[in-house]
Amino acid sequence: MNKAATRQAITDAALALLRSNGPGNFTVEDIADAAGISRRTFFNYFGSTEAAIAAVTFGFLDKALQQFRLRPAGEPFLESARAALVELADPMTVAPLAELYSLGQANPQLSRSELEAWDHCTVQIITAARERLSEGVELDELYLRALAGSVISCGKAAMDVWFLRCGGSLTAESLSTLRQLLIDSMGLLGSGFARPDAAPSTTQAANPAPNSTATPSPDRH
Repeated sequence: MNKAATRQAITDAALALLRSNGPGNFTVEDIADAAGISRRTFFNYFGSTEAAIAAVTFGFLDKALQQFRLRPAGEPFLESARAALVELADPMTVAPLAELYSLGQANPQLSRSELEAWDHCTVQIITAARERLSEGVELDELYLRALAGSVISCGKAAMDVWFLRCGGSLTAESLSTLRQLLIDSMGLLGSGFARPDAAPSTTQAANPAPNSTATPSPDRH
C-alpha cells in the first residue's frame, strides 16, 4: 500500500473498532492487526489510538481544502470556502464525520477528542488563509485566527443542528441535510450573519431557490 492508502486503512480500522468495541476498549495493536500492518508502521502515521480516530475529522477537512485550493485566487475567502463544500457533492463524503460525531454524543471522552480534532483543524485553515491572502497583503494575525475560529465554530454549529434534526441517522437523506447545513453555515458567516427573513416575500415563496443560502459578501481581503 502507498502512504495514503495505509493511512486510510488505519483510520478505517480505528473507526470500525470504535463502532464494535466502544471508546477506550481497543489498543494500537488491535488497530494495526485490523489494518494489516505492524505496530511500528502504525506509529509512523499516528501517535495514539485517539490520533487515529481524530484523523476522520481531518480527512473530511483535507477533502474540503483540496477543493478550496482549486478556487480562483481572487475569490473572497469565505465564498471559496462555501463553494468548496458545494463541490463535495456526494453526501457520503460527510458520513465518517457524521458517524464520529454521533458516537461522541454518548461518550464524553470521545466527544472531547473530537472537539480537539476540530480545534487542531484551525491550524490548517489558517495555513490555507495565508496561502490565499499573502500576495501583496500585510496579514493581520487577529484576522486570520478569528476567521479560522469562526469557520470551525460554524462547522460545529452545523453538526449540532444536524444531530438535533436527524438524531445521528446516516441515511443518504440525513447526510444530504448535514452537507447542506455545512454549506449554509459558511453562507451565514460570509453574509456577516445577516438575519434571515422571518417570512419570505411572495416572490420568494413562489420561486424558491434550491439549496439556497445567504449570499456571502466579500471578506475584507
